[in-house]
Amino acid sequence: MRADRIFAYGATTGLIGDLLLGDPRRGHPVAVFGRAAAEVENRLWRDHRGWGALHTLICAGGAARAAALTARAVRGRPAAAVALTAAATWSVVGGTTLGREARAIGGALAAGDLDTARERLPHLCGRDPQALDGPQIARAVVESVAENTSDAVVGALVWGAVGGVPGLVAFRAVNTLDAMVGHKSPQYRRYGWASARLDDLAGWPGARLTAALAVAAGGRPRQAVRAWRADAGSHPSPNAGPVEASFAGALGVRLGGTVAYGGRVEHRPVLNGAAGRAVETADIERAVRLSRRVSALALGVCVAGRLIVGRRGI
Repeated sequence: MRADRIFAYGATTGLIGDLLLGDPRRGHPVAVFGRAAAEVENRLWRDHRGWGALHTLICAGGAARAAALTARAVRGRPAAAVALTAAATWSVVGGTTLGREARAIGGALAAGDLDTARERLPHLCGRDPQALDGPQIARAVVESVAENTSDAVVGALVWGAVGGVPGLVAFRAVNTLDAMVGHKSPQYRRYGWASARLDDLAGWPGARLTAALAVAAGGRPRQAVRAWRADAGSHPSPNAGPVEASFAGALGVRLGGTVAYGGRVEHRPVLNGAAGRAVETADIERAVRLSRRVSALALGVCVAGRLIVGRRGI
């Protein structure tokens, strides 16, 4: 069986597995990788970019190497290769859990239970929840759903189409390292620099595909394109900007503004400010549904692209 068909069957099965099962509750491979990366950090940490780059090389490179060796071990056995691709896809994507967490917060907000909403918000993002009111929490959830649609689903599928199982695993490893050490805090400003820059590079294609699919699937294509073109470049993240701006336009809401992370306050530009309204609790469900449509379309685009390339023998 050709590699393109292995990816098509495996990625589709893996995404269906995520839809039906969500993330494994125990022994999640990403959590195992995170613990190993934390142990490497404990041994290597210095307030220096070079040591941080070594940390990135050991962790991301080691994960990619292990995935490549595993893929090589099942070469020539189509059923095993499809099963491995499916397992890897299921392990690295997280769209279903993303939607569940967002809906749980939305349900708490709808019930007026602000304490529960604040308690659950750190499951989605690293913001300080205690100072946020209901609309601010809803906005944070919508922004997290948008960004994580790219990070937790679309980006992984893009790199899986390009590099098979090693591509899937390497992307998730890089994205996880960025979440762990890619902050601008005093502790990680230098040490996490390499992880953050590598994540920017790895996330670039997935973010643009996510933004384009949000335009196609959101019901407000002109507004989504307008917000993407006008506001994405002013966002501090080169990848979150296009994704959040296109989601804002597609949903008809305003995103961005002041955010607080670990005692650090950022004043971000407003996305879709001219045409959007303030985020409401009901917009969380709309964002989750848009995320699922985008994810399904991304699977189709990545599978189709891989099949076309495979048929041309590239």
